[in-house]
Amino acid sequence: MNEITQSPLPQPVTQSAVPAQAALRPQHPALALGALLIAALALAAAAWSWFDGHEQARDLKTELGRRLAESGKDVSEARLLARNADDAMRQVSEKVARIESQMAMSQQQQLALETLYKDLAQGRDQWALAEIEQVLLTAAQQLQLAGNVKAAIIALEGADTRLQHLNKPQFTALRRAIAADLANLRSVPVLDEVGASARIEALVVHHASWPLASAQASEAASAPRASMRATDIGQELWTELKSLVQIRRIEGNEAVLLPPDQAYFLRENLRLRLLSARLALLARDQTAFRDDLSAASEMLSRYFNTRDAGVAGAIKELKRLSSLQIAAKLPGIEASLAALEAHKGNP
Repeated sequence: MNEITQSPLPQPVTQSAVPAQAALRPQHPALALGALLIAALALAAAAWSWFDGHEQARDLKTELGRRLAESGKDVSEARLLARNADDAMRQVSEKVARIESQMAMSQQQQLALETLYKDLAQGRDQWALAEIEQVLLTAAQQLQLAGNVKAAIIALEGADTRLQHLNKPQFTALRRAIAADLANLRSVPVLDEVGASARIEALVVHHASWPLASAQASEAASAPRASMRATDIGQELWTELKSLVQIRRIEGNEAVLLPPDQAYFLRENLRLRLLSARLALLARDQTAFRDDLSAASEMLSRYFNTRDAGVAGAIKELKRLSSLQIAAKLPGIEASLAALEAHKGNP
């Protein structure tokens, strides 16, 4: 429900209120002056406040403009730095691209070098195998043709040294086979071929100085002729006639009379026999070696003066040479050759 407020009715002015108003009238100008002063002060304060606010606003605008200018400068610097950073990033990207390109090229070159190294290593191994094969074949020929054990041992040792320098595990089987063949060759009795050949050569040098048995018989027959020539010419003739026909008992050591031209051929045959014995020694031909030495010893015993010290010493030397065992069974190097062929078949 709406309620209606009723205002109080004005009271009638009484006679007692009039003297009060009359008493207050003389004080109104002072109040007006105070109010005017207060208003002036308020106006001054308001003016001062406005001026101060205006100054602050101006200072604020100035500060704001300065800061805006500084911020604009910072923004310019930031943009410049950003642009420089972009340039630097672009340069770095280009450098990275070049480095990546160089790395790719270096990797390709490294792969090419590795491939080339592998090819060279394989070629080096093949070259080494070819050299070792040639050495082993030479050693086999020395054993089969000349029976030269020392040369074969030296060849196998050289091949093993070559493989040792390569130091490759795939050559282990080949080195084992070479070591086995070396052990077999070193177990063979060593024959002093050089010494025996030198002994035969000494006999060849002195064969021309050995006296013949026919020279001894002719010297023995010359003495009676000289004595008979001194006594009587007739007796000498008779002796010569009796010497035309002689009857002798032929014994084993009877001197064989040879004319001077036949003596030369006898010495040459003896020399050829000795040289043939030396060749048989180098060829390790036991049968030919003994046959030649026996023939030379028989020629010395039959046609030369066995009472001579040189001839007797030569006969003894020939007997000692005949007792040498020059034809020994030599082992081969088939194990090394087989291991080499197996390695070539399975590289």
